[in-house]
Amino acid sequence: MSHWQQREGGGFFAIWLIRTIGLRLGRRVARLLLWPIALYFFLRRPAERLASRLYLARVLNRPVTHADVFHHIHMFSATLLDRMFFLARGERDFIVEAEGVAELDACLDEGKGVLLLGSHQGSFEALRALGQRRPDVPLRVVLDKQKTPALTALLEALAPDVGAAVIDASLGGTSVALAMAEGAAKGGMVALLADRGNPHEASRVVPFLGTPASFPVGPWLLASALKIPVVLCFGIYLGGNRYRLVFETFSEGIDIPRASRAEALEAIMARFASRLEHYCRLYPFNWFNFYDFWQEADGATAAVVPQPVQHADA
Repeated sequence: MSHWQQREGGGFFAIWLIRTIGLRLGRRVARLLLWPIALYFFLRRPAERLASRLYLARVLNRPVTHADVFHHIHMFSATLLDRMFFLARGERDFIVEAEGVAELDACLDEGKGVLLLGSHQGSFEALRALGQRRPDVPLRVVLDKQKTPALTALLEALAPDVGAAVIDASLGGTSVALAMAEGAAKGGMVALLADRGNPHEASRVVPFLGTPASFPVGPWLLASALKIPVVLCFGIYLGGNRYRLVFETFSEGIDIPRASRAEALEAIMARFASRLEHYCRLYPFNWFNFYDFWQEADGATAAVVPQPVQHADA
């Protein structure tokens, strides 16, 4: 199975079509289109079906059905659609719950800025609602504009101010680090995803859902350089028009000693993977990495043996 970068694409026509229908006819009508769209991808994308099945087998603790895989794909489609509405209309179309806001506020009140680390779980776009609740704190998001040009065009068309605040990851490590440091120096929030790396990016293998998996090192090196509080964030999709924002303080500041860099990195990343696993088990249909995350598809079959549930501490 190929790497995620070879499979992500974002067709301009498809994005334009769903945008036009959604904004003219409303979210309810647009959501009806998700059923045939999800069914099309379920029938025509065997690699994604297998990736979904391999993942779900680890979190459901039972045999995975075709209905489970279809539901997983449909949930992903729903969050992509809602991304447009979050950008165009904010949270007015949604019921957005929030947990851990007091922890986040405590970190922000220190005035040093906060690094928000998320994952491909639920909707990262739901974090835009946080900006409306804390308009005094700027939010900048690290996003590789070159990998999803259609979605980037949508972002810049629907929310030019939000698009202007994006830190383009394709500009390179030094430019990204400087932009993040600038945002933090203003006491703002800087957000990026920490569960998926590029093919040639440095990574570490840590336990995740019962099997070693590769996670990118970059976010943690940036965190170490910034020396600001790190807060984990998850925009969980609960179905319908409901989302739950979860914030969890991870560290007052990441420190990676040069003398024990490898061990320190592995320990920090294993902690992150453990927390990600916790939320994957709580909300199993919210993690949207539809590629061979564990690099095991070559030996996989349709009958995947589920892993026993091992709940992490809350």
